[in-house]
Amino acid sequence: MPTLRQLRYLVAVADTLNFRRAAQACHVSQPTLSAQLRALEERLEVQLVERSRHRVLLTPIGREIATRSREVLASVQDIVDIADRGRHILEGMLKLGVLPSLGPYLLPHVLPYLKVRYPKLALYLREDTAGRLLRQLDDGDLDLLIFPLPVTRDGFDYTPLFDEPLLIAFPREHPLANKERPRGRDLKGETILALERGHSLHDTVLDLAREHGAKPLLDFEATSLDTLRQMATMGVGATFLPALYVKAEAVDDPQIAVRHFSDPEPKRRIGLVWRRKSARRSEYLALATHVRDALADSVPEVMLLSRD
Repeated sequence: MPTLRQLRYLVAVADTLNFRRAAQACHVSQPTLSAQLRALEERLEVQLVERSRHRVLLTPIGREIATRSREVLASVQDIVDIADRGRHILEGMLKLGVLPSLGPYLLPHVLPYLKVRYPKLALYLREDTAGRLLRQLDDGDLDLLIFPLPVTRDGFDYTPLFDEPLLIAFPREHPLANKERPRGRDLKGETILALERGHSLHDTVLDLAREHGAKPLLDFEATSLDTLRQMATMGVGATFLPALYVKAEAVDDPQIAVRHFSDPEPKRRIGLVWRRKSARRSEYLALATHVRDALADSVPEVMLLSRD
């Protein structure tokens, strides 16, 4: 059978179409690389490379075998990576995507916890809108998302972390501000503010408004939760705010009244999302457990969920 070294040399030649540069990329001498490619051709009994004084070309069968060789080498590297992660779980770089309506209010409870337990874990964080984060995950630019569930796009897997209540916020002078737990019927005819399109909360809040007969204000959609809160304090309308945001930014705001909604209380389910073919699934499940543990004592405002 061909050796992995021979397949690696063939791929290097396919990438460079130059024996000298291929040998440099593989850290061997040019005669060594040439000899190994000839040995590979003899073993397979087929010509893989057309050699001339002026250029190097792969034969059609050589190009096909080089493509398959890349797949073999990638699979072997996956095996090495899996074994390495088994020895060194949650080490190295992890590229994590998170929504701007979630990350600044969740991560301060999680990152210090992870830093103590996994000092060799380097988290690269990126905030973006829901659609962009999913595309970046799909393209391999990100490894993992902390993201609203469910995710229905093909090719992704996930595990739930917690349910986050959505609280209703009124300007302090609003009649409903004095009601401990407003009901759905209380919102009939009320103006409801939402984040602009592209944010995951946009559709959620619009659905809640329509469900309860409220009027979504689509001409003045906000770019951030802070803007939503400020618009509510000015009497533009009521809005729904995530519990983690309220805990961090709005709980002591004297200009706004934030109330839990009557049962069933609206909420968004948050989980970890990754590519289904990722070799790091066991790491991600371990990370999910640590995220739940970090939130267990510090954030009673959310309802933790098991992986099932």
